[in-house]
Amino acid sequence: MYRPDEAGKQKPSQPAREQRAPAERGSLLDLLSPDLDEPAKADERAAERSSGTPGVQRVEAVAPLPAAAVPRGSYFPGMNDLGRIGIDDLIGWLRGGLFWIALAVFLCVAAALAYALTATPRYTVYTDIVVDPSNLNVVSDDVFTSNPQRDAQLLEVESKLRILTSRNVLSRVITRLRLTEDPEFVKPSALGSLKNLFSTKTEQKAGDELAAMRALSERVEARREERSFVVVMKVWSEEAGKAVTLSDAIVSAFEQELFQSAAESAGRVAQNLNARLDELRHNVTEAERAVEDFRRRNGLQSTNDGQLVSNQLSNELNTQVLDAQQRAIQAETRYRQMNDAIVQGRTASASEFESVNMTNLREQYNVLQQQIASMQRTYGERHPRLVNARSERATLEAAMADEARRILDRAKADMDREQQAFAALRAKASDEKSNVFSDNEAQVQLRDLERDARAKAAIYETHLARAQQITERQQIDTTNVRVISRALPPNSRSWPPRTIVLLAGGAILGLALGIGLAVTLGLWRFLRGRGPAAV
Repeated sequence: MYRPDEAGKQKPSQPAREQRAPAERGSLLDLLSPDLDEPAKADERAAERSSGTPGVQRVEAVAPLPAAAVPRGSYFPGMNDLGRIGIDDLIGWLRGGLFWIALAVFLCVAAALAYALTATPRYTVYTDIVVDPSNLNVVSDDVFTSNPQRDAQLLEVESKLRILTSRNVLSRVITRLRLTEDPEFVKPSALGSLKNLFSTKTEQKAGDELAAMRALSERVEARREERSFVVVMKVWSEEAGKAVTLSDAIVSAFEQELFQSAAESAGRVAQNLNARLDELRHNVTEAERAVEDFRRRNGLQSTNDGQLVSNQLSNELNTQVLDAQQRAIQAETRYRQMNDAIVQGRTASASEFESVNMTNLREQYNVLQQQIASMQRTYGERHPRLVNARSERATLEAAMADEARRILDRAKADMDREQQAFAALRAKASDEKSNVFSDNEAQVQLRDLERDARAKAAIYETHLARAQQITERQQIDTTNVRVISRALPPNSRSWPPRTIVLLAGGAILGLALGIGLAVTLGLWRFLRGRGPAAV
């Protein structure tokens, strides 16, 4: 507490301090430094301790120094008494700043009410999407491969998450919902009509699209849940229904973008394959033409089973040569047997001589031979009928001999013909065998050309089938993206909070600001030496 005797104790030291003041005004550090004498401070503390009354609680407050007691060389004379500030000082400062506290509370509550009445409402909706990194297994040998490692899968999900809020997706939404014509996204400005006078329609359209893109990107936010492939997308708008429409449109555009991205990638692969197919087709054509030209130059003809005609002809000639040789041997054997039968006189009984005349002559000869045997037993050896019969037998034997010689001549002619045919076929087979050897040597080169043509044809067919498969793959959507929780219209706005909450917050903020202002003003007066009187 402030005591009158302290002023008396401080007065004797005032002249000396006033004498030092002119010398101390020249430095800012001197103004801020304490200039009370240490003995005076010691006397003041001793007087404060001696004036205490046992059993009675003293409440002290720093009193402002009289104008004559304020040192003229100090800008903050109360700096040395900061440690003496107590609860009573703070209460006094708050009591003295009640006006400022009330004013701050009133202004903050009024500002909160004005903001609640004028702020643009926001309605936020949420959509849960499962982004599976593995695409649907529609094609067994797909263009895109899936990585089973979890880190790679998370990177795939993060990449698709970035696509969800990309400009391509948002541009699809802007075009589909015609957001460039929505005042919420493209706000008209005071200078807008003036700018339109000096810009073309293309520039105006580009500017509106850019403004709508900025506004829409600020309203969309997506994040991935921890330890899952679930992506939560948050979209807000000034209208609840529009927020739901925006969310559904973004999900649809996201699915279309993924499908188009996969289709474009497959299209690029198919285009590269088709460009390669022309060269492969040319190579296959040239290889097959080289095979046919080589066949034509070397006279190589193949059968349906792939065998050369020369080989087949040589095999047939060998078979014919064997048959001709067998026939020639049979004809020669028959001729020799006939010749031996004629030499041995076995014309009538030899079976080699077979003909119609020989058969008739043999029958007549046998009948006559029986008649002669019967006549010999009946008439004797000299009977005229027996002599006539023997004469007829001799005639038949001569006729059979003549017939046998004719058959022998015919057999000899057959033998000669068969031998000639055998010789001709053997010569032809020999010639054909030499052709086979030359054809086999040429066929070695032919097989090499055919292998090259088959390899090029296989590569061409593989690329052709793959190109057609990838072309068809462009029409199939294999992206594995599912919406597990669609956006629903919110029951209340997400921003600003309710009016009562805003007013309460404004009151609390105003109270805090008022208290801070009151304490600041009180502290300022204390430092300036004009603290509140003792309570």
